Amino acid sequence: MNAPLHENELIKRRSHFLRGTLKESMADALTGAISAEDTQISKFHGFYQQDDRDHRQDRREHYLEPYFGFMLRARLPGGVCTPAQWLAIDGIGRTLANGTLRLTTRQSFQYHGILKPNLKAVIRGINKVMIDSIGGCGDVNRNVLCNPNPVESALHLEVYEWAKRISEHLLPRTRAYHEIWLDGEQVAGGEEQEPIYGETYLPRKFKTAIAVPPHNDVDVYANDLGFVAIAEDGRLVGFNVLAGGGMGTTQGDRSTYPRLADELGFVAPEQTLAVAEAVVTTQRDLGDRHDRRQARLKYTIERMGLDAFRAEVEGRADIAFAPPRPVHFTDQGDRYGWVQGQDGRWHLTLYIESGRVADRPAHTAMTGLREIARIHQGDLRITPNQNLIVAGVPEVRKGDIEALAREHGLLAEGHSPLRLQGLSCVALPTCPLAMAEAERYFPQLLARLEQLVQKHGLADQSLVTRMTGCPNGCARPYLAEVGFVGKAPGRYNLMLGGNGIGTRLTRLYRENLDEAGILDALDSLLGRFAEQRRPDERFGDFLIRTGILRPVENPAEDYHD
Repeated sequence: MNAPLHENELIKRRSHFLRGTLKESMADALTGAISAEDTQISKFHGFYQQDDRDHRQDRREHYLEPYFGFMLRARLPGGVCTPAQWLAIDGIGRTLANGTLRLTTRQSFQYHGILKPNLKAVIRGINKVMIDSIGGCGDVNRNVLCNPNPVESALHLEVYEWAKRISEHLLPRTRAYHEIWLDGEQVAGGEEQEPIYGETYLPRKFKTAIAVPPHNDVDVYANDLGFVAIAEDGRLVGFNVLAGGGMGTTQGDRSTYPRLADELGFVAPEQTLAVAEAVVTTQRDLGDRHDRRQARLKYTIERMGLDAFRAEVEGRADIAFAPPRPVHFTDQGDRYGWVQGQDGRWHLTLYIESGRVADRPAHTAMTGLREIARIHQGDLRITPNQNLIVAGVPEVRKGDIEALAREHGLLAEGHSPLRLQGLSCVALPTCPLAMAEAERYFPQLLARLEQLVQKHGLADQSLVTRMTGCPNGCARPYLAEVGFVGKAPGRYNLMLGGNGIGTRLTRLYRENLDEAGILDALDSLLGRFAEQRRPDERFGDFLIRTGILRPVENPAEDYHD
């Protein structure tokens, strides 16, 4: 007997190509929320309904509904925007959201705390500067990541154009977004189609990234679909195609696990869109629509087997993969400070702690970036590590840009290598999945860890450290050297053993630790590392070499062992 379809599949089918009853929900002034079904459909339009968990109990005691608000995530392929767009993004965040912006690990920006009456104004505001939130969330292809590559200007432009083309090709075709939020004309009944997605879209979310070796700042192996750019003499000759990566797990469910993407093979640039579409439609048709915990592409490939999946994609795309080209990655972080591109222009990578653009004492990031955007003549590039690059700066503007960045606390100088390699998700108080703090607690824990590495003479070590408030893995802790995954208030699973280049998964080292337990475990390990490490050896590599941890060979079988 076949298992019943998951309720989300029925909601999507009833939604009339993602319209649902969103218009009616938005018009209901008696509540700050939208209907239960519309909360699922709204994700495809780029936003999530949330409530401020700091106020839940107080509002419950006063017989008030939760303090509802919305998080909206934009679609911004490759993270590139103009100064004029940034000024609009900034203004909307200050006036229609909670007064801040957040740069995401999906190389875009998101707003928090949008009240229901302001939601349409936010979407219309970003649309006025040619940005949208279509597919920012939901069971479709999400924002396409692309290595920012500020040095090799011509290569970056070529690869970035492919990121935009993939994003556009895999966009939903429904006019629902334009009708509901932009007052577009309604499509007559029966005429609309979704040639790639069909009426129920994908079984689960789908993520795509393009890496440009030797930098793996996009964590390309963490994505459902990955393209590794292969260049010769500074020009793109094709891509190694990867499929089946994904970070999310479910607490206590051993059938779920993080997974690195597999190599499918090499393709020429002109085959890129056909391959991307073939991977998506294979997942559309063969992915699990009964159990959302098993619905990501990584589980589809595990069920089918890699060879069968590869053959299916080749048949649908009408191509034959060539053997993948050799690649070598050296890092997964950002390059801070100034670098000069091949075109002679300069690029400044700024440090934005946890991606939060806000005005705080000694770190007035929101004001600083607004002032920079007012005089900048190039573009701005959000990185997959929650930072921002002021790109394409002419020589005559360098001093002005740097002075503003220093005045507002935006430079990397003065921050430890440990802190500069850190990522965290939002978690509490807004994320409904969060089991523990992340963004609000991570700086405090980093300060304790900085004392530890100083104690052991390791202050100059670059250590990829990431924290999430739940096992969903939004900050990619399963590819860190040191990962903290929230399990309960004040308690985390300690994940160790990544290699600093994003090609090896972490393992669970200790479970359910409080801060004292975390510091005690790492104090001992860092002490051993300081005494026994080899020249230029990374912490994660040391843990594997010495047998403290075993590498994850087959996550479906041994990740939880």
